[in-house]
Amino acid sequence: MAFFQDPPRLGNQYDDDPVLADYLARTLPPDVLAAIAPELRALGEASGGELYAAQLADRLNEPVHTPWDPWGNRIDHIEVSPLWKRAARLAAERGLVAAAYEPAHGPFARVHQFALVHVVGPSLDIYSCPLAMTDGAARTLIDAGNQPLIDHAVPHLTSRDPAVAWTSGQWMTERTGGSDVSTTETIARPAPDAPGAWTLHGTKWFTSATTAEMALTLARPEGNGPGSKGLALFFVQVKGADGRMRGITVNRLKDKLGTRKVPTAELTLDGCPATPVIGLGDGVRHITPMLSITRTWNAVSAASGMRRALALARDYAGRRHAFGAALADKPLHVDTLAGLEAEYAGALLLSFRAVELLGRRERGVATEADERLARALTPIAKLTTGKQAVAVASEAIESCGGAGYVEDTGLPRLLADAQVLPIWEGTTNVLSLDTLRALAKGGTLEAVADEIRAHLARATDASLAAPARTAAAAIDAAGRWAATALTDPVRMEAGARRFALTLGRTLELAYLVTHAQWCLDHDRGPRAAAAARRFARNGVDLIAAMDDASHDDARLLVG
Repeated sequence: MAFFQDPPRLGNQYDDDPVLADYLARTLPPDVLAAIAPELRALGEASGGELYAAQLADRLNEPVHTPWDPWGNRIDHIEVSPLWKRAARLAAERGLVAAAYEPAHGPFARVHQFALVHVVGPSLDIYSCPLAMTDGAARTLIDAGNQPLIDHAVPHLTSRDPAVAWTSGQWMTERTGGSDVSTTETIARPAPDAPGAWTLHGTKWFTSATTAEMALTLARPEGNGPGSKGLALFFVQVKGADGRMRGITVNRLKDKLGTRKVPTAELTLDGCPATPVIGLGDGVRHITPMLSITRTWNAVSAASGMRRALALARDYAGRRHAFGAALADKPLHVDTLAGLEAEYAGALLLSFRAVELLGRRERGVATEADERLARALTPIAKLTTGKQAVAVASEAIESCGGAGYVEDTGLPRLLADAQVLPIWEGTTNVLSLDTLRALAKGGTLEAVADEIRAHLARATDASLAAPARTAAAAIDAAGRWAATALTDPVRMEAGARRFALTLGRTLELAYLVTHAQWCLDHDRGPRAAAAARRFARNGVDLIAAMDDASHDDARLLVG
């Protein structure tokens, strides 16, 4: 009888994830965990079952842009996929944004919210993208203190009613550049017929989730000086009462490598009505709360993407037989997957540490040390987990052999979608420079080092001594390098990526060590300790590879 390979399957994506379960048990008060566990379990069942099946069935559906109606009227209608429509309803009802703004769980509200996102997000075809920007927009408007805009928009952004809920876009990228928004060419002009109102004129080259009801965007008020100081932050309500875009033309949808379900467009703004969010300058500073939120979403989405890739790879290893045995019984295959599992565990703990700090800051219980740590930890978490997500997705689909390269298995999507994570909201290099800027503020590097040492100090089991020493040596090396590189700006910038990744990986190892000790102390088993030991062997210290000649060699190689 002909052979047909059994495809990988998913189980309950909450129950089958011991790293998440142990983390929540360690972090949350028992009453909070008891309150949210049933919801996580129900979402986990849907995520690994009906939603994953719908995702595979919906694979070929992508957004469609219709510029004109049959009678020649410009309509710029964008039709999203069936799963995206379902995701919009589920996200509102389950509070994937709203949970963060509700009072029930206090400073743990963010952990609750992102646990939901972590469990279900990988089955929603990157609907996390508009949700991240929606969350960021709500926080930005609240922090800006513009009460009319808060009253108008925030109840929609944080609603659990699908009929009321809005999503938000974030329109920053222009033809002149992505992360360097100082050269933004969009001009804001006072509206001639409405005192206090403005209109926007220019092109936004890359706007994600263009079907959102609103957007926050940067523009330069006419007459303002150059550079980022001359930019202002504006609120745009995308459509008018007639349902058509207001002063906005969709030039085209972007043909992207991955995240193809996300309707990313190039827009021309020609008289688009807009409202200043806070003042008429310093727009980059005023949009910072949005970036902090979206970078945290990016880090959690990286960890959840890694988890999805590993869940499929591990299940496949039990179903695929080669050379006389299941892959799950082959020592080399087991060793490969073990290395990936350790990377995932470190990424989850780092990303959720950023979540914890966010929740503490929003609920007014953050200490001064928390504030200093958060300045550096958010960009570090984003850049570190973004790189890990691509590497883990690549190895996971390779572990499925040829099937991992065939589009209709759904497996290549894991890698294509992961590649956005080191790019969106700042590339690895840009975030590395952001880390340096954060560390330039007094006490920030010391806060990171103190965080690492405090977590390592909790390790008492002998099996954790070696990974603890590895982490301690890495943060010491990072501190020594920073102290000497401060006197050489070229050396500092050239080494920024390796420095930032060393900090990220050292933080991950420190969190793994303290998490493993807790698991041993609370009869949760030795698995977490194995993850800490394996992560240490995967490599932590990238500073050791640096020397004074490295930049000269780089110039020779690049030419």
